[in-house]
Amino acid sequence: MAITDYDAPRTPAIEEDSLEELRARRNTPDSAKVDVDETELAETYDLPGADQLDEELSVPVVAQQADEFRCTSCFLVRHRNQRAYPDRDVCRECA
Repeated sequence: MAITDYDAPRTPAIEEDSLEELRARRNTPDSAKVDVDETELAETYDLPGADQLDEELSVPVVAQQADEFRCTSCFLVRHRNQRAYPDRDVCRECA
């Protein structure tokens, strides 16, 4: 384990670059180039299921019936005989 002497005098801080030096570095041709057009990069990604976004709903939606309940745990609509407790809307699978 290295021993550090915290009472030793500190070395002088490194002086920062002057404004002129920073401007000269920015204008050099070797400076790093940033890809500013992020839309081109985003267009190359293929998201899973993206080709299905234009499809219409092909299943008829039926409202909840009087003998059904919605489970408060899994949020599925179940028949009333699948209720685990008579006073709570929780199905047997979630109980």
